[in-house]
Amino acid sequence: MNYSGMYFWVKRKSLTAATLLLLSCDFGFAQQYDLLIKEGHVIDPANGISKVMDVAVRKGNIAKVAEAIPEPDAEKVIYARGLYVAPGFIDTHTHVFVGSEANVFANGMNSVSPDDFTFRSGVTTVVDAGTSGWKNFPLFKRQVIDLSKTRILAFLNITGGGMTGSATEQNLEEMNADSAAKVIRENLETLVGVKIGHYLGKDWGPFDKAVAAAGKSGTPLFVECHLPEYSLADQLARMRPGDMITHTFENIAERMPIIGEDGKVRAFVRDARMRGILFDLGHGGAGFWFDQAIPAAKEHFYPDTFGTDLHRFSMNSAMKDMLHVMSKFMALGLTLDEVILRGTWNPAKAVRHQELGNLGEGKVADIVILGVREGKFGFVDSAGNSIQGNKKLEAELTIRHGKVVWDLNGMAAKNQLRTFGSEK
Repeated sequence: MNYSGMYFWVKRKSLTAATLLLLSCDFGFAQQYDLLIKEGHVIDPANGISKVMDVAVRKGNIAKVAEAIPEPDAEKVIYARGLYVAPGFIDTHTHVFVGSEANVFANGMNSVSPDDFTFRSGVTTVVDAGTSGWKNFPLFKRQVIDLSKTRILAFLNITGGGMTGSATEQNLEEMNADSAAKVIRENLETLVGVKIGHYLGKDWGPFDKAVAAAGKSGTPLFVECHLPEYSLADQLARMRPGDMITHTFENIAERMPIIGEDGKVRAFVRDARMRGILFDLGHGGAGFWFDQAIPAAKEHFYPDTFGTDLHRFSMNSAMKDMLHVMSKFMALGLTLDEVILRGTWNPAKAVRHQELGNLGEGKVADIVILGVREGKFGFVDSAGNSIQGNKKLEAELTIRHGKVVWDLNGMAAKNQLRTFGSEK
């Protein structure tokens, strides 16, 4: 790993229960925190923090972020010198309605089980991108959302059956603004908006119904690709401030790319951003092209959020995972603080869950501890082209609601004085 100046180990209290009781009764001693992360470089864009600080956790929430929090105040101490401490990442574009149906995403094998892939890349919250619709959301909730350790939020597909295949997704009778809005209003703790995508017709009815459902439910619209008869300019023109469009750096026949023939970001794309339209990455298997991202980066036109478009195919292609995506954008010119912003606070605001994506006192303790590897690393796009970067992020430890859920190198394990094969 070769993290410069890095060390980490865990210190557990050795006091017996009787001793603790005696101290508590006789001297008023009581440990304030369950967990204390010491000496890591905290990056919390929501609160304007980027410096070495300590983070204390109590009962699953952030209790304190400050310099030099005393070690005796915590039951368990994790040392993170030379590492970075950030809020758990929020992936704004995933497909996690996994099930037994073949060749589909809704209740299907093209989606993935979130816990299998999230924590190892520092992700503690995913937003499902309309895999379920207003008819089958209850099954998604019962089968996946309620059973997962990963926090799952979701956009609701305007199509009742969600992503169940072309026949259903082209059926105008399956698209009902009132039904979608009703399901969202009944599940506001989980559902964050309406998704439109995968419609091949020219009729603007589906798009308008999705906008109406978002308006009736007071939530944003999420616009995916696979709308070949709608021009990009018309899609953006019908969107409202706070709505999101994904696959920002896509370059395929079904949608005009954001870079014009002059090699610049198209004026109407810039105007849309100025109006408050949000641009999600939506990397996926075919949604990210360097011939779009590199010219855009030269104009400082970066995505607002790093939706990976996680599914069965993308995780084994150029996308891989959230940390790989973030590292790719560091190679494209963003700083570590800037990529963490797009993985934490920006998505929290985009889906209107500002209780997430930050380390404010009282907020849920979703935390990632990151290492930055240095060397030569290759990053590939959807066309098979590559660039090289010199930094790559790695999740050392992920905490979800105050509990360690990923520990790459045993940071939170009991410290053993001897290692296998060491001298006695």
